Amino acid sequence: MIYTLTTNPAIDMNIQSKKIEPSVVNRVENSKYFPNGKGINVSLVLKHYGINSKVLGFFGGFTGKFIKDELEAQEFEVIPVWIDHPTRINVFINDEKDEFKLVDKGPFIPQFQQKELLNVIRNLTDCKYLVISGSLPQGIDDSYYDKIFNICKEKNIDIIIDISSTKLKELLKFKPLLIKPNDEEIKDIFGIELKNELDVKKTFIKLHEMGARNVLLTMGDKGLYFSDGKKIHYCNAPKIKFLSSACAGDAALGAFLSEWIVEKDLELALKKASATGANVAESEGLGSLSNVENYIKQLKVRGVY
Repeated sequence: MIYTLTTNPAIDMNIQSKKIEPSVVNRVENSKYFPNGKGINVSLVLKHYGINSKVLGFFGGFTGKFIKDELEAQEFEVIPVWIDHPTRINVFINDEKDEFKLVDKGPFIPQFQQKELLNVIRNLTDCKYLVISGSLPQGIDDSYYDKIFNICKEKNIDIIIDISSTKLKELLKFKPLLIKPNDEEIKDIFGIELKNELDVKKTFIKLHEMGARNVLLTMGDKGLYFSDGKKIHYCNAPKIKFLSSACAGDAALGAFLSEWIVEKDLELALKKASATGANVAESEGLGSLSNVENYIKQLKVRGVY
C-alpha cells in the first residue's frame, strides 16, 4: 500500500478576478475551494488513475475537518493526527495576467503530537511506500525527517520524497527510492543552475553519488527528466494556456507513480507525468484531468546520452 504524508495540509482558495487594484473593492469573478497539500494531491491523482493510497497528516479545526470530510467522500482512508489549531488556508489569485500566491506558514505542532504521528507510522502494517511531500509546519524542525526515515528504514518502507528544504541534501544518505525536485529546487538546494542538458546529466550523477536511487526532475514547460543511475530519459511538455502552477508538480509525481510503481512502464509513466502536470497547470486546482489522454499522444520520450 502507498501512504502519503502531508505534515502541513491546506485548503486552497482559488480566486479569479479581471484585475486587482489597491484600496478599492475588487469583485471576484469565480472562487473555488480544494483540499490541498502536496501529499494529498499525490493521493488524489493516484486515485484518478485507479491506484489506492492512504492519507497521513496533521489536521485541525474546521479547515482540517473540511479536508478530511472531502477526502473521505472520495473514499480515501484518512489517518489524522488532530491538532488544536486550524489547518491553514492558501489563497491563489489570478487576474488573467498574473498569478498572486498567498501561502500561510501553517499551525504550530506541539512535541506530543509530533510523537503521535511518528507512532502512527511506526505501527503501520501494510505500508510499502511512503510519499513525503510538502513543507513542515511551525514547531517541527528538519530533524523530524530523520526520525521518519529511521522508522521507515527499520520497517523496510521505501520513501519517495518531494520537499523544497535544503535538508534534502542530508536525507539522500538514507537512499530514498525516488526524489522529485524541480529546476528551481535544484538551484536553491544544490546551488546548480540547469542551463542545458549537460548540466542535467552532471546533476544526476551528483544526486546518485549522494544516495538518490531514482530522480524525477520536473522543469515546467521545458519537460521532465528521469534517471535511475544507469540511463537518463527525457519527455517534452505539451503546449498549454497557463493558469496556475499550484498542484502541477504534485500531480506529475502522482501520475508518474501510478505507472512506474504499479505497471513498471517508464515511458508511459513519463508521458503521463508530463501530460498530467500540464493539464493541471491550465486548470483550477487539480482540474478534471480531461486533456491528459490527448496530451500523451503529443509527447515523445528519448534517451539522453
